[in-house]
Amino acid sequence: MRNSTNPFYLQDQPGGTQSTGWLGAWIAASSAYAVVAEDASDIVAAVNFARRYRLRLVIKGTGHDYLGRSNAPDSLLVWTHEMRKVDVRGAFVPQGCGAVPPAPAVTLEAGTRWLEAYQEVTVKHGRYVQGGGCTTVGAAGGFMQGGGFGSWSKKYGIAAASMLEAEVVTADGKVLVANSCQNQDLFWALRGGGGGTFGVVTRMTLRTHPLPDYFGAIDGSIVAKTDAAFKDLLEHFLLFYREKLSNEHWGEQVKVRRNNSLDLSLVFEGMSARQAGEVWRPFREWIEANRDTLTMKAELVEIPGNRMWDAAYLKNIPGAIQADPRPDQPPDRFWWWAGDGGQVSAYWYAYQSRWVPLDLFELANAPRFAATLFDASRHWSVALHFNKGQAGASVEARQRGREISMNPAVFKAAALIIIAAAANAYPGVRGHEPDMTEGESAKARVGAAMKVIREATPGAGSYVNETDYFESDWQREFWGENYARLSEIKRKYDPEGLFFCHHCVGSEGWSEDGSCRSTR
Repeated sequence: MRNSTNPFYLQDQPGGTQSTGWLGAWIAASSAYAVVAEDASDIVAAVNFARRYRLRLVIKGTGHDYLGRSNAPDSLLVWTHEMRKVDVRGAFVPQGCGAVPPAPAVTLEAGTRWLEAYQEVTVKHGRYVQGGGCTTVGAAGGFMQGGGFGSWSKKYGIAAASMLEAEVVTADGKVLVANSCQNQDLFWALRGGGGGTFGVVTRMTLRTHPLPDYFGAIDGSIVAKTDAAFKDLLEHFLLFYREKLSNEHWGEQVKVRRNNSLDLSLVFEGMSARQAGEVWRPFREWIEANRDTLTMKAELVEIPGNRMWDAAYLKNIPGAIQADPRPDQPPDRFWWWAGDGGQVSAYWYAYQSRWVPLDLFELANAPRFAATLFDASRHWSVALHFNKGQAGASVEARQRGREISMNPAVFKAAALIIIAAAANAYPGVRGHEPDMTEGESAKARVGAAMKVIREATPGAGSYVNETDYFESDWQREFWGENYARLSEIKRKYDPEGLFFCHHCVGSEGWSEDGSCRSTR
């Protein structure tokens, strides 16, 4: 069990997954066979073999998928772990797009982790690529194909919107290049239509951006002594967010807790800690004016832009990173904070998400939404992930985002609310089994909390990469008006449903083992 909470160790195992299962849904299970792919030709061979013998095919890079879509028993696994080349390009032109102006870009192979991408692009080349906040997440797999959000998505946009080109092995065993000039329908589907659905992406090229002078964070909490004071705090924070933080500079999350604490885990870019402090000054002054009922403890930290993923610099910030503890590993291999490590080997009791429209933060609606958050938090903690909404994002981010296939509800959303419960547990391992009584209780409380949120956000939708396994109206929730077109593209490129996964486009007529359950 020594390495069971080390994400890098788990990723080095063909059967390793970030999560160990989900109550009433799935349990992590190794495939019967695995193809350790080193290039596109290996993936072509695996796809052709699976199609010829009608095998369940599973694709895994880092195994982060919460819904268990990157593992299945009695399956053939395409494991892209060894495909981790990163190539920074000063002037990239997509294939067949001779008239398109060249753009700074980076090409990532299918098994690349965001840590490796960031260290090459930012630390070595002084640029930024929009990826995920968790350094151990795969860059070119389900994260990107489901849309993808990072800490600064308000500035740089949804990760999929930065995709310039993808090479993909389709169900017929062909290697296609998709971009804005060829196979445009497949290119659109790969940017938000869901991982493991339309083919196996072998590599993709992403736009890079100039670095800001600084990245930074504010971390801490605000505690209210009474319920009334906490409701007042929530209302004031919503209005403060709308006025001062709903812009391209701010991201990450706050958590509304049952103990009347508002926990702050927010980040910023493009300003110094002093400038960020000035943004927060009026809110701190309001807290100070109400110090009889409110207490705020929070620290600001800034990091030079080119040192953001530099392990030699970050190790001097207490608690910032956790290095891979294995003695034979590179010293620059790390994951962030305790929170990222806490999700390793998680057995999920429940996980639900919901977009939150920015109009709920307006003066006329803030009191009611503050009451909603308070009521929901009586059941379970409620996290608002502000980087996972595009309301308030930069003009460029929103323009590029409109070109992808995610649910358009994201552009009205200030944040994605996530309410989840998990334990570090291992089904089938004596002494480490999940506590089902605890799990059922937590599941019920999470459901009660999200029921309050759903009633306040009709039609808001959910995020396909971080959502409820049991979502009933998943087509509309995940893709909204885009689902019909995505279904057509699925039928064109994969008419027999070789690429099957739970609640993925086109999965309506197929059982969980990948076999047909209806006439198509």
